[in-house]
Amino acid sequence: MPSPRPLPEHLLQRADLWVGSRLAAVAAEATGHAALDRLLPGGGWPLGALSELILPRPGVGEMQLMLPLLARLSQAGRRVALVAPPHIPYAPALLAAGVDLRHCWVAEPDNAADCIWTIEQMLRCPGVGAVAGWLGSADERVQRRLQLAAEDNGNGSGAIGLLLRPPQARSQPSVAALRLALKPDPRGALVEVLKARGGRVGQSARLAA
Repeated sequence: MPSPRPLPEHLLQRADLWVGSRLAAVAAEATGHAALDRLLPGGGWPLGALSELILPRPGVGEMQLMLPLLARLSQAGRRVALVAPPHIPYAPALLAAGVDLRHCWVAEPDNAADCIWTIEQMLRCPGVGAVAGWLGSADERVQRRLQLAAEDNGNGSGAIGLLLRPPQARSQPSVAALRLALKPDPRGALVEVLKARGGRVGQSARLAA
C-alpha cells in the first residue's frame, strides 16, 4: 500500500485545518510553564473558553499552576478573579508571585448558585482577563452558560475561565476546551492533559517544585 502523500504547504498553513501529527492553531495565553505549554494547542490556556482543573484535594499545586497567568494579566492592567477559593488567598504570597493586587478580585459567594452567577458575570466583564472559580457541581447547562460568558467578554479575544473541580468531575461530561488533572508529587505537581481541543491527550508535564 503506497504511503499517503504529504499535504501541500499552503494547506498546512491554514489555522482551520488540524493535522493529527501536530497541535492545532488555537488562540491561547501561555501558562508560564514551558513543559506544559509544549503539550497544549496554541501553547497555553485557550482564550474565550473554559479550562477545567481536576483536583484530588485543594493545595496540590493549582495555585502554582495558575499564578504565572494571574501575575502576567494583572501586571498588564487586566483584572483577575478568584471565586469561592477553599481558603482565603494569602496576599503576601500573591504579591511575591508577581500578582498586582490592585487588579485582583476575591469573591466569596454564599452558595453554589451565587458562585455560578458570580463567575458568569466576571467572565462577561470586558476588563477581566481570567476568572478562577472553585465549583463542586457544574452540569453541561451551567458549563455552557459559563462558556458563552467567556466568549462574550467583549475585550476582543475573550476571557480565560478556569474551573477547579473535585475528582468525581473527571468522569462527567464537560464542554471545556481543555481539561487537566493535577496529582501531587514531592518533585513538583504532575499535570495530565485529559482533553485538549485540537491537541493530544494522555501526556503529562511536571511543575517545578
